[in-house]
Amino acid sequence: MKSNLPRFKYHPDPIATGSFRELDGPVICPCCKKETSIIYAGPFYSINNVENLCPYCIASGAAAEKFSGEFQDSESVDEVSDPAKLEELTQRTPGYCGWQQEYWRAHCDDYCAYLGTVGYAELEELGLADEIRETLPNDWYSEIFTDVTKDGSIAGYLFQCLHCGKRLLHIDCD
Repeated sequence: MKSNLPRFKYHPDPIATGSFRELDGPVICPCCKKETSIIYAGPFYSINNVENLCPYCIASGAAAEKFSGEFQDSESVDEVSDPAKLEELTQRTPGYCGWQQEYWRAHCDDYCAYLGTVGYAELEELGLADEIRETLPNDWYSEIFTDVTKDGSIAGYLFQCLHCGKRLLHIDCD
């Protein structure tokens, strides 16, 4: 299934993160009108209630254009200087589901790759806790960092810089 998916620069494994899911049988993508058994399960900001988008309509930008929508809120991102990067992120990259508001991290003047949810225990296990602690954006993040759990009330969302490899975290609470 994974080998049949288009490549997403800022979301390299949307199957593993749960942004796409495989169905037992095919459905019709509302954008291209073709059958698909892999559908988008993340946020889509549009006045239309759109379900069952296929990966190809997201990758091409056809879904965002047809339904005047975004897969990531353009106001909930770190800043980068190139507007084309924001367009790729919001219109051609599958988003992820967070507790309150998904937020996309950037580093080296580009958006990072979203790797999935993590908790403090997983970061410790991977030897990343100290690296992540150095990148926390404010004191509030630092105070709750050890309380972050993979799928709990205080969740961590892990990103990695496409250029230098640095990992960054977004924390969200229910």
